[in-house]
Amino acid sequence: MIELGLNRISRLVQQSPLSWKAIHIAGTNGKGSISAYLSHLLTAGGVRCGRFTSPHLIDRWDCITIGERVVQESLFRQIEERVKQRDQSLGIGASEFELLTATAFEIFNHEQVEVGVVEVGMGGRLDATNILNNVLVSVIAKIGLDHQALLGDTIEAIAREKAGILKHAVPCVVDGTNSPETIDTIKSRIADLGLDATFVYPDAPDSQLPSLGNLFKTLDLQTHQKANMSGAAAALKIAFSKIRPGIDVDALIPQLLSTVWPGRLQSIVLEPLVSRKEPVLLDGAHNTQSAEVLGEYVDRKLRTSGKSVTWVIAASHGKDITPLFHSIIRPSDTVATTEFGPVDGMPWVKAADSEELASCVQSIQGISQVQAFGKDIPRAIDWASKQADGAPLVIAGSLYLVSDVLRLLREAK
Repeated sequence: MIELGLNRISRLVQQSPLSWKAIHIAGTNGKGSISAYLSHLLTAGGVRCGRFTSPHLIDRWDCITIGERVVQESLFRQIEERVKQRDQSLGIGASEFELLTATAFEIFNHEQVEVGVVEVGMGGRLDATNILNNVLVSVIAKIGLDHQALLGDTIEAIAREKAGILKHAVPCVVDGTNSPETIDTIKSRIADLGLDATFVYPDAPDSQLPSLGNLFKTLDLQTHQKANMSGAAAALKIAFSKIRPGIDVDALIPQLLSTVWPGRLQSIVLEPLVSRKEPVLLDGAHNTQSAEVLGEYVDRKLRTSGKSVTWVIAASHGKDITPLFHSIIRPSDTVATTEFGPVDGMPWVKAADSEELASCVQSIQGISQVQAFGKDIPRAIDWASKQADGAPLVIAGSLYLVSDVLRLLREAK
């Protein structure tokens, strides 16, 4: 189960003070992408950088990277065991995420990273990662309604929780495309703390970083991609002003294009899992806001000449699935519903029933075929591939489904 609070994590890490500086990132959508951009740019700038994001993608340790490389499994397990033994000997009763957070932070110590890019797990104020000290810059990405049972049922309440990562004397970067209510809430927190704040806007890239403006002019990027890149660039400027004052940040900006962030608008080939040769779009959109972004991308890139789309979808139990899928699936589309398997280290996460998903999708007027496949993801993918017959195919609805698909592909090769 999820238990927010800083008491347990404080006791867990007090014996191993953090030896590195941090960039801390909160938000509902985009924080993973910003983390990836920052890690990549810092590494390109010669900084020994660690990154901690959540959830993991395929293996439990792939949420921790050192210099853009996934931490070695042997080192992960060695330090994880040390953290677990400390938890037991002190009688702390830390949660799975708190154990993972402490493990990541101690791996950063062990690997002597200079900067750790850390993504908030949930919320911000009471998230285990908020134990961070020596933060170079705090970043708040796009905020939407998610995890209302734990964070609050209004956008203002959720924004207050996420703005809880802001700290005295630590400058911050905020995605300016957030709703007015969100911006007002964050500005109130900024004013209370007297912070230097940078609000970034995708249509007004930093004039001191001409490479960013050129990148936006020459590439066909979505608004959220520009906003995330702008946020990363602004945070990078602040971080380098503190640790590498003389570096030419603008010269690093083109490196944004070579950033790899699997599971987000990722194009993959399903062979040898199925016989389909054409690329498939894989995306972990799992809330209304991220689904709208995915829907815009699919409409613009895949629905050319009026083509319909075939989907393989799953969702976490408890999600509001109607706005999630009705915003991306269109009349005449074909849909296979399925269920992801157990999530390593997160036993409380369960998949929504595939029959329930099918019923939700069938309520879309004019929908083509809808078929439920239970937990049989390979059969769902095979059926969808045959139905698509070379036409656009998208796998979406859950990062855990994305993980299972990538794992199946790895095992099939």
